[in-house]
Amino acid sequence: MSTINFSREISNLDSALSNFAYKLTQNKEDSKDLCQETTYRALVNQNKFQVGTNLKAWLFTMMRNIFINNYRKKIKRNTILDSTDNQFYLNSGGPTILNDANSSIMMNELQELVNKLDDKTRVPFMMHHYGYKYQEIAEQLDVPLGTIKSRIHFARKELRNAVKNNYKMFQF
Repeated sequence: MSTINFSREISNLDSALSNFAYKLTQNKEDSKDLCQETTYRALVNQNKFQVGTNLKAWLFTMMRNIFINNYRKKIKRNTILDSTDNQFYLNSGGPTILNDANSSIMMNELQELVNKLDDKTRVPFMMHHYGYKYQEIAEQLDVPLGTIKSRIHFARKELRNAVKNNYKMFQF
């Protein structure tokens, strides 16, 4: 295939390439750059294209690979490598102290609300919270599976209402 015919075939696929590039990048300018890079590489590597195969698939694969490689380069560019002794630059930001007083208060209040639940709903709810599956809870408490699901549902509903009532003043 001559270079002119090859270029014409690529031009015929321009709208499909543009749409695919936008789908990958979600940005108009980046998609234009990706199309341009793909077209350039296709023209440079024309000798690697086998006549009779699917040109559109070849271009889309090339575009996807360019996109992935650019993404990886971008991620590496944003990675900070510190080759100093004891990683001085990475550790020079000073200590970070997290003040979690608000979250501690909130967790204590939530725990109080959970403790106010009836044992029939609180126990299955807490077991589910700790990672037990419904079937395991049912077997351990010797209660039917449907009853366990209902009790957990009612516990969630009751807690949701309790939280809404406790924090009414903060609702907008």
